Amino acid sequence: MRVIAGELKGRRLEAPDLPGLRPTSDRVREAMFDALEARRLVEGSVVLDLFAGSGALGIEALSRGAARVAFVESDARALRAIEANLASVGDLAARGRVVRADVLAYLEKGADRADLALVDPPYSFDGWQLLVARLAPVAEVILLEHSRAVEVGPQFETIRLYRHGGTLLTLARRSSESGSR
Repeated sequence: MRVIAGELKGRRLEAPDLPGLRPTSDRVREAMFDALEARRLVEGSVVLDLFAGSGALGIEALSRGAARVAFVESDARALRAIEANLASVGDLAARGRVVRADVLAYLEKGADRADLALVDPPYSFDGWQLLVARLAPVAEVILLEHSRAVEVGPQFETIRLYRHGGTLLTLARRSSESGSR
């Protein structure tokens, strides 16, 4: 696994060997960030990397100019991998913060406000409705990585749905009916 573009382009990242962990492929990550950058959603943004795993999505955001990234993960081995990956990126690490927490609990009890939330739970995750509801007061734009269709409900308006093999990406913006931060 490597950083696709930006200041850290080509940097290798460590991925923890965990059951159910499937790091986002380079090809999907490239498509994901191309879509985000085409809409100017990364540079200068405050980003949440939820279900962070290795931290690859958040580190890619840092490499491409994100102002700050909070990496939220509950597994201790994954947290060690995120910390090791951040340690390898030099000065950019100062713009990252690692949070050990269950994502749903974190969103309910004081999540950082964000311009963009990158959401990549295990494919077996089935709490999408609750997750999207908890993201509404926190994030302006969400990018969901999933294996089957996810309904973003009235809280968000889908901007675009992308398919890359068995991976679906839903890019959505908070609905005006959800209120503002």
